[in-house]
Amino acid sequence: MTGQTAIANTYSRFPVTLVKGGGCRLWDDRGREYIDFAAGIAVSSLGHCHPRVIEAARSQLETLIHVSNLYWTRPQMELAECLVRHSFADRVFFCNSGAEAVEAAVKLARRRGHDLYGSNCYEVVCLEGSFHGRTLATVTATGQSVYQRGFEPLPAGFLHVPMDNVGALRLAVGPRTAAILIEPIQGEGGVRPVSQEFLMEARRLCDERGILLMFDEVQVGVGRTGTLFAYEQTGVTPDVVCLAKALGGGLPIGAMLARDEAMVHLPPGSHASTFGGNPVSCAAAKAVLEVMTGPGFLDKVKDTGAYLQEGLRSLATSYRDKIADVRGVGLIQAVEFAHPVPDLATGLLEDGFLTILSHARVLRLVPPLIIEKEEIDLLLEALKKRVAALK
Repeated sequence: MTGQTAIANTYSRFPVTLVKGGGCRLWDDRGREYIDFAAGIAVSSLGHCHPRVIEAARSQLETLIHVSNLYWTRPQMELAECLVRHSFADRVFFCNSGAEAVEAAVKLARRRGHDLYGSNCYEVVCLEGSFHGRTLATVTATGQSVYQRGFEPLPAGFLHVPMDNVGALRLAVGPRTAAILIEPIQGEGGVRPVSQEFLMEARRLCDERGILLMFDEVQVGVGRTGTLFAYEQTGVTPDVVCLAKALGGGLPIGAMLARDEAMVHLPPGSHASTFGGNPVSCAAAKAVLEVMTGPGFLDKVKDTGAYLQEGLRSLATSYRDKIADVRGVGLIQAVEFAHPVPDLATGLLEDGFLTILSHARVLRLVPPLIIEKEEIDLLLEALKKRVAALK
């Protein structure tokens, strides 16, 4: 048995073993260098082995690693204070992943619905094309049947409406509705921003019905769009927001942020996470937020994101027959091809670039937020050659 055969075969992995990272570069076990436009699926927000994150984690490892949530720890309190200070929220629930953060939000919505309106108020309205995680509840909230197949029967209480269909949203919200759950930009669904009109109507319906508007910003939050939270660019403020991925700068951490009015419905004993808010992950996440909220950081993300999109749009103009669309916000960008390109990410890997291909035709680019224009130029040059060679 080898190390590869000892691991569950739940991923289709690229034929490369990565052993070292620094900034936006990675190296494999043969010494080959790659420029990272995947960032561990939008996780390595400050690149690999950022000195501020390393120092924060190392210092905490030498002080206190774990005590559980039966006790207070300074890193957890400091991170919660930072998240509250920079958001609409009053309180934070910590967990370990995006799926757990969304799961916590679903439980919060149901518990609040039961408390305020009775046991028949439990449904969550979601969007077609969405992705919310791999637990049974979050995979049911996900609006893509490919992720649900074979796991039936799925939990009841989740409805799906087409993205940007205001009429369908109005029809779906009723007496049983406890919350509306939306990714302001669908990541796994192909980097599709939800329209402001739809988000505003969701906000109006939630206010009118006294239910929760919940944003899943697991992939697009924490600086990815050029603001700390994606909702800041929509003109719509949710009642709950779910974070993970980029928050820990590479260490596992998730968070559900909510207003007091909502969070009061999760009293002691109603929900928990043994490792949630681990001191080491919290110390690293606080360092991440300190860097991102420093002078000029998010402005640069907007600038490099616009530069990347401009380069992709120029490529699309040159190859109108091959590229159907370019879309994104900040440093989450996508190129949708007119026809499936199943070998494109593998080809770019051979060229020295890590990228993500979704649904065989959408190339998703989510580099570390510290990516430089010179590195973007190298990717654009390689991508141009690959697109030109497409049949």
